[in-house]
Amino acid sequence: MTQILIADDHDIVRDGLRALLETRSNWTVVAEARNGQEALELATATRPDIVILDYAMPVMNGVEVVRQMRARRLRSEVLVFTMHDDDNVIREALQAGIRGYLLKADARSHLVEAVETLARHEAYISGKVSGALIDATLGGRSTAGSPLTARERTIVQLIAEGRTNKEICPILRISIKTVETHRASALRKLGVRTTADLIRYAIRNRMIDV
Repeated sequence: MTQILIADDHDIVRDGLRALLETRSNWTVVAEARNGQEALELATATRPDIVILDYAMPVMNGVEVVRQMRARRLRSEVLVFTMHDDDNVIREALQAGIRGYLLKADARSHLVEAVETLARHEAYISGKVSGALIDATLGGRSTAGSPLTARERTIVQLIAEGRTNKEICPILRISIKTVETHRASALRKLGVRTTADLIRYAIRNRMIDV
């Protein structure tokens, strides 16, 4: 029996995914999460075979969830399920060790195939993003898209969600000094000065839902 965890902050998306997945008698959805932190906790508790993660989730994005899963030595195969097909997101996914990437627009026709492929421990990349994936892998044009590191992007996301430096520490398991260092680096790299500027950047780059 293949055990699956679904993580997406929209109830209707999780319901749709569950309905598609449970058409297969040998698959079972063992848990559902509404944000990245909950996804990490449930993945740790249930240790599913496959985790289906939305990239743009509250608290932690999908890539940060996987980074922390790997730090905890969780071996679940991961399918990032997202509307984003830009190079920066793809590179972050690759660097975190994610081998499955599916656009939400392709879900109805390709979700079952993607899960079957990951269940065989093979990589699955949505056809529409394969060209961008090659560019990212080869270090192509994606570097121009965002000057921030993956950790800086996560911290900017949390700031944009209204989290204080002190609240970010336990989420990412880092010290307040480290949070402050990443925040200062993000401000410098983006050429901005205030929290409001970081929030505007997060909105423009679809790091949070508004």
